[in-house]
Amino acid sequence: MTACKYTLPNKKGRNTHGFTLLEVMLAMAILAIALVAVFQSQSQSISMTNISRFATTAPLLAQSKMAEIEGMDPKNIGSGSGDFGDNFPDYSWRADVMETEISSFKKIEVTVINEKMVSNNSYQLVLYKFIAK
Repeated sequence: MTACKYTLPNKKGRNTHGFTLLEVMLAMAILAIALVAVFQSQSQSISMTNISRFATTAPLLAQSKMAEIEGMDPKNIGSGSGDFGDNFPDYSWRADVMETEISSFKKIEVTVINEKMVSNNSYQLVLYKFIAK
């Protein structure tokens, strides 16, 4: 079997093989535009994945820390901060205990922060707890 070659005659009557420089440059420009769109889409996808992961993880960590505070002896409840250990190395927490207008209630705010995210990196959970005197 032999391969077929298609040739086109040019204006001078000679047969030409291959592509002109203009055709190659046009194909490269189209390829470059398509690759930019693909890479931008990939970058946006990674960013949205990180935001989604934070929106899932931070509330669970805040609820966990709030449950831990809620289970403490009311006399020992106080402000503090820390991290979540090796399981969640990028996350830290801060708990603030404040007085309210009603003397028997305390306002407890737990804030979870992702250290690696630049914006929208904190989640806050608030609880009003009755503490008998």
